[in-house]
Amino acid sequence: MTRTPAPPYVKGHGLLAGRTAVITAAAGAGIGGATARRFLEEGARVLVSDAHTRRLKETETALAAEFGADAVASQPCDVTDEAQVQALYDTAVRLHGRLDITVNNAGLGGTAELADMTDEQWNRVLDVTLGGTFRCTRAALRHFRAAATGDGDGSGTGGVVVNNASVVGWRAQAGQAHYAAAKAGVMALTRCAAVEAAAYGVRVNAVSPSLALHPHLAKVTTTELLDELTAREAFGRHAEPWEIANVIVFLAGDYSSYMTGETVSVSSQHP
Repeated sequence: MTRTPAPPYVKGHGLLAGRTAVITAAAGAGIGGATARRFLEEGARVLVSDAHTRRLKETETALAAEFGADAVASQPCDVTDEAQVQALYDTAVRLHGRLDITVNNAGLGGTAELADMTDEQWNRVLDVTLGGTFRCTRAALRHFRAAATGDGDGSGTGGVVVNNASVVGWRAQAGQAHYAAAKAGVMALTRCAAVEAAAYGVRVNAVSPSLALHPHLAKVTTTELLDELTAREAFGRHAEPWEIANVIVFLAGDYSSYMTGETVSVSSQHP
């Protein structure tokens, strides 16, 4: 298969100017970190969060040095802890007076054959990947609904939720029953939340990446599996995390104003 080189990095065009966003699992070089950078390049103010406190602080320091301390803040958050999730969204509103966008990127993988999978393995992946998306979506929708009905800060500007799903939510992959079930759940959660949130002008969509390679993923995945997954891609290469972030920017911005309840495949792999 011919390998197509990655395209040049796309410069920002102010697509999210004046918006405020919460982005989970945003420490490091993966999709969350790439999304935080893209949002800042597009003019947004971001509150980045992650369960890894040290990496999160390093991320905040680096982004603040580049984009300004007023544009970026951080707060540790374990998305399996309801109190921490609530505190995260309360902080976003306290810092910026409003909330416009939430990107639910937190997820947890792992490999185990179903016959050998323990309840602990199953529950942990589901709790972080699906349960965390549920808690963060719920927290954001409560803020958006309050703003729309006049019980919040008075902005009443609707809002946007973008969830990170996966092509594994559509297709079968050995050893991934827990992760696939969680990501399929994220897709279903996205559709149902979108129907409910439309009543107060909020859009809820998801991206569905296949393989977006970054250093952490390379450390926890075998070379053989990465080669196998790469061979399935139409371009003959993995995605760069910023290529996924570009689609998240599109879903978060005004160009997707009539899209809700959709899961957008950022890959050739879809049903």
